[in-house]
Amino acid sequence: MMIKNNIHSMLNFTDEQFKEIKDKAEEFYKSLSEVNCPYLKEKVVFNSKGLEHLKFSRKNHARPRSDQYIRFRLLNLVPRILGLSHTIQGISRAKGFELIRSNAKNQMILKEILYYEFVAVIDNVRVRVVVKQIENGQKYFWSVIPFWKIDKDKKQRRMNYGNPEID
Repeated sequence: MMIKNNIHSMLNFTDEQFKEIKDKAEEFYKSLSEVNCPYLKEKVVFNSKGLEHLKFSRKNHARPRSDQYIRFRLLNLVPRILGLSHTIQGISRAKGFELIRSNAKNQMILKEILYYEFVAVIDNVRVRVVVKQIENGQKYFWSVIPFWKIDKDKKQRRMNYGNPEID
């Protein structure tokens, strides 16, 4: 799953190419359980929330296929980035409603959330990886984001510093 620097090829792909990269990424993701992160001095787990976030920006809001495609292609870099990171590029705090299961029912409860952001250049690709922690819970992979977005009008890359909850 090597990234090509050709912007045109990243924006134009067939249904078959999308399905192939998605299937490979899902299989790869499901093979991961956890990665020890030197900066955090603990393991980062790969649960269903991270995979779901690669497909959806928020509940019932699917990401554009081009966005999913790029994230799926970057996914193989995540374990290396987390496993090698001795520094962090950002920590964000937020309050947000999280789906919590208690007393045999699901509830949306306001919780404190921490996002740890790691930026790395691997194989000439600059990527941002986000790890999420709800209150004092387990840290888990949340997102992989190209450090750039494609400006659809100019067909050029532009730097991206978005919102870690949605990105």
